[in-house]
Amino acid sequence: MFPGMSRKCERMNTEQERLIEDRDQVQPWRKWGPYLSERQWGTVREDYSPYGEAWEYVSHDAARSRAYRWGEDGIAGFSDDHQSLCFALALWNEKDPILKERLFGLTGNEGNHGEDVKEVYYYLDGTPTNSYLKMLYKYPQREFPYGELVSRNQTGKDQPEFELIDTGAFDEDRYFDVFVEYAKAAPEDILVCITVHNRGPDTAELRLLPQLWFRNTWSWEREQDEKPLLRLAQAGHVEVSHPKRGDFHWFVEKATEYLFCENETNPNRIFGTSATGYFKDAFHD
Repeated sequence: MFPGMSRKCERMNTEQERLIEDRDQVQPWRKWGPYLSERQWGTVREDYSPYGEAWEYVSHDAARSRAYRWGEDGIAGFSDDHQSLCFALALWNEKDPILKERLFGLTGNEGNHGEDVKEVYYYLDGTPTNSYLKMLYKYPQREFPYGELVSRNQTGKDQPEFELIDTGAFDEDRYFDVFVEYAKAAPEDILVCITVHNRGPDTAELRLLPQLWFRNTWSWEREQDEKPLLRLAQAGHVEVSHPKRGDFHWFVEKATEYLFCENETNPNRIFGTSATGYFKDAFHD
């Protein structure tokens, strides 16, 4: 029985049974959950600057091209408890210059009230074992106003913050409601359902790009891990293999195209080299 539970309540619901199975190490119900950061860029976690400039070392602009070391981020992100294998949503409204892969915001030095995410999203539901989760992300159909959000917040601390809704990005309801739901049939049998509603008055295009990737643990001197692998076995079926975490299978319904790249830093964009490869930001091109 749980603390505070009435002795008259002898029957437990399914979620209470899952909690006990997880506590007693019968079934690892909490192994997978919403463990990705909302924002890994612009934080001390990825700071390797020579003078401790944590806010600026990995900017939002650089995040799509630089492989993280200590964590990952994403929209409606989901991963194992080591953040080895990660899943998140990417979107493109055919207006933005880049894919919408992660939440945008201001660093501590950019915002007039410190760091702040400039997005509209809601966590709608969730169970303690992450057996069910639901999230809503609102994506404008107009070009996302990255520059305006930065410039309009360069005001004094006595001034109010300038938010995404203040830019007119959602005027006339020209946005998409993107619902992401997770449901577990078993601790490692996970269904993901993505539902998109066009709230605007006209037809609008949206590219939906669910992403599955491994955190980079093989490029750093201390780790020296063997590189994991994702391979298209057949249409709708991606085989996933990790030397330490084991093998998994990703099944995708109604996919029209499969794109693969490496979770590696693009040294050409970040350091000005002329290397060749399929870098982390390949999909943006």
